[in-house]
Amino acid sequence: MRYFIIDDDNVSRSMLKSIIADRELGMVIGESDGGLKTIEQVHALGPDIVLIDLLMPEVDGIEMIRQLKEIGFQGQFVMLSQVVNKEMVGEAYRAGVEFFIHKPINRIEVENVLQRMTEKAQLMQSLVTIRDSLAHIGAVTPKTTPRSLKEIVLSVLRDMGIASENGSKDLLYIMEVLTEQPSVVSIPPLKQLYEMAARKMGVAEAELPKEVKAMEQRIRRAISAAIDHLASLGAVDYTIHEFEYYAPRFFDFQEITARMKQIQKEELPSRPAKVHIKKFLLMLYKETIEQHKNFL
Repeated sequence: MRYFIIDDDNVSRSMLKSIIADRELGMVIGESDGGLKTIEQVHALGPDIVLIDLLMPEVDGIEMIRQLKEIGFQGQFVMLSQVVNKEMVGEAYRAGVEFFIHKPINRIEVENVLQRMTEKAQLMQSLVTIRDSLAHIGAVTPKTTPRSLKEIVLSVLRDMGIASENGSKDLLYIMEVLTEQPSVVSIPPLKQLYEMAARKMGVAEAELPKEVKAMEQRIRRAISAAIDHLASLGAVDYTIHEFEYYAPRFFDFQEITARMKQIQKEELPSRPAKVHIKKFLLMLYKETIEQHKNFL
């Protein structure tokens, strides 16, 4: 990944460059203190990811993101901030920020966020490559090419912040199994479903019991991560589309609201969130089928 760092604090810029270099997360191709020429520099260099401070003397981070988007910049944004004002954080998300890194800078948080951003960028590039290939093969533009079931599932998982989780691959295979059935009204026994998905992955029969247990754990962790992601969005602004749409449909809303309150109070979870795997899988299946019908 190619990074551009915008921060009026030279120490913060140095720390971020050091973390990116030490952990081999990519290459910093430019940096700025947020002056008036920054927008031109970012647009000219075209980095994959911009790390941008929220509060800067000349132009604040949110306004700079808007100006970059207006001139067609396609990169992604990670915001650096000490601010916990939920209105301002909500405004940043609406402007196009993908993740926040809190100040003072924590090495582990930076590594985790940038790794997730890298995985997301790679996934997006893969989808672009697939669409381009289809366009050339069939002489059909991406706008008229129906979205595949796989693309739809990945899009939904991305909205819930878990496309880069290990369990996302399992969910893709499970959706493939379910969509091959004539009609699904309820989710079959999970063990049976996991075995069918594992066979599609090419897992040997002798390895099925072990893989089924591992798959369940990966899926459980992925759904739990989705709860945390949506609760984080709702804690900032409950009118954010992803929160409004997915939280009440896919999850026990009481679990989401309880996690929101903990986030707002900056408390650690008192217990793991209750994960209802069958409900999640059924809603993911229904959402996939519905979206696919809309593209046909």
